[in-house]
Amino acid sequence: MAVIQFQSPFHIKSFSSSDSPLALTFAFPTIHKFHPLIPHTGHRICLKKNAKSRVTVCSAQAVEEQESRIVRDRSVSVVLLAGGKGKRMGASMPKQYLPLLGQPIALYSFYIFSHMVEVKEIIVVCDPSYKDIFEDAKGNYQAELKFALPGKERQDSVYNGLQEYGYEKPDIMANEKESSLTCVWAVDSNSELVCVHDSARPLVLSGDVKKVLKDGLLNGAAVLGVPVKATIKEANSESFVVRTLDRKTLWEMQTPQVIKPELLRKGFELVNREGLEVTDDVSIVEHLKHPVYITEGSYTNIKVVKLPLFVHSSLLDA
Repeated sequence: MAVIQFQSPFHIKSFSSSDSPLALTFAFPTIHKFHPLIPHTGHRICLKKNAKSRVTVCSAQAVEEQESRIVRDRSVSVVLLAGGKGKRMGASMPKQYLPLLGQPIALYSFYIFSHMVEVKEIIVVCDPSYKDIFEDAKGNYQAELKFALPGKERQDSVYNGLQEYGYEKPDIMANEKESSLTCVWAVDSNSELVCVHDSARPLVLSGDVKKVLKDGLLNGAAVLGVPVKATIKEANSESFVVRTLDRKTLWEMQTPQVIKPELLRKGFELVNREGLEVTDDVSIVEHLKHPVYITEGSYTNIKVVKLPLFVHSSLLDA
């Protein structure tokens, strides 16, 4: 015997006597998203708000499979970028090491990842002279701590974080010529995801990180982003407006950016072979023509550029 259950707003579900969902579910006006890689064998009718009605073929089993695809404990390698010079900040040290409420900025996101059970290791890409900041902060967290040298550009730093160049001695000198290096694989071979984060974004939320990790696992590549609020205009070389872009289609990219290791390696092979320059990590995957999913994040996940302005903006958005 089937029982009809009503849920507000306008949500109807059919259940059997065993409380297992039947194949047919009506839901409106909620938008349902289904991943194309998941096989669909039953039927679900989805009415999309502010759009033409459509029929999406799926099944209760497929939905359960999608929901069960969670990120496993200790299956994520985090590459924490902390090697920037912070030139725009105009301070005596890189911006990620300036104190914010008594703690170096870089440690805020470091602690977020250290507390997450999904994270197996944190590979900090930094100048050797700042290693002790992270070593002293590690404590008893389960995540393994590794280090890699920063590169000339962002993509070089990420590449170093993936590759086999690591520190050999804890008292390594800051001068790269005096550094002693050993070959070790930075990213664990069993990691299912690589999560790249800019340490100059100290206000990232653990809930947003978990969302983008799950989307990265489902899609191969995912990035945190927020819809653009400002009006964006395209200009020509003479600074005249060409057109006004539709901001409904524009997103501001943030970090973390999550990519499956094999995709990231293939992307770097292509980028390095063709001498391409990219400004974020998922752009590397885009060159492979692989789709990248945007996970909606939070507007408070801003990057430190000017510390007084950063603190003021954070308080306003809190």
